[in-house]
Amino acid sequence: MGLPRFSGPLVLLGAGKMGGALLEGWLRDGLSPIQVQVFDPAPPPEAAALIEQHGIALNPDPATLPAAAVIVLAVKPQMAAAALPTVAKLAGPGTLVVSIMAGKTLATLDAAFPAGTAIVRSIPNTPAAVGRGITVAVPNGRLTPAQQDLAHALLSATGGCEWIADEALMDAATALSGSGPAYVFLLVETMARAGAAAGLPADLAERLARATVIGSGELLRQSELAAAQLRRNVTSPGGTTAAALAVLMAENGVDPLFERAVAAATERGRELAG
Repeated sequence: MGLPRFSGPLVLLGAGKMGGALLEGWLRDGLSPIQVQVFDPAPPPEAAALIEQHGIALNPDPATLPAAAVIVLAVKPQMAAAALPTVAKLAGPGTLVVSIMAGKTLATLDAAFPAGTAIVRSIPNTPAAVGRGITVAVPNGRLTPAQQDLAHALLSATGGCEWIADEALMDAATALSGSGPAYVFLLVETMARAGAAAGLPADLAERLARATVIGSGELLRQSELAAAQLRRNVTSPGGTTAAALAVLMAENGVDPLFERAVAAATERGRELAG
């Protein structure tokens, strides 16, 4: 897709798994390495190699830098209090701040940057590491249309990006898509155990479960049909799939279980917000 052109440095605070995946995506989308300034005291080997390969500035003296066009916050939330002051001084009147720190609210971010700063709070998920992530983002109401377009392009470098207008929905979005990969991985574990319980060798059950989920995800990606229709397409009346779905879709099946799980994650997100 490519990134919109912008003038000034892009400052990346944190080059861990998510920060490194974003950086790789931006470079792939045409961002000039000379525009990037990375702050991370110990980037992981993959990110360090990428930074060295492209000659990207690592941990420069903030006093020598001009105001940033964009500041992307990709440190762990517990590191925010110590790390944000380093880059907050690089925020100028036209700076866009994009946070991917889980749980850090717009109010918390507003307090860390100069008054009037345009800020986006977002939450990606771990498939971003392979370019198949989905990010949910909410702006603080100060973004220009050009800044929102830029934020969208930056966050889409690792997959898709969806916007919400009400920050109160962020905890539910985090519970669904941010935590969601763990639910899918648990599904693979559960299917494999069920296959083994039915008599399959455990290693074969694991391979079959893993390949089934991977293939089904790719079919979802490529198909324009709703998930419900794809499910119906697999289900022959009175067949084996119908017998299994009668259990999974029963009153005490997966629907109420997932509702409770996502509700619990949503509530925990509210408790951790700050």
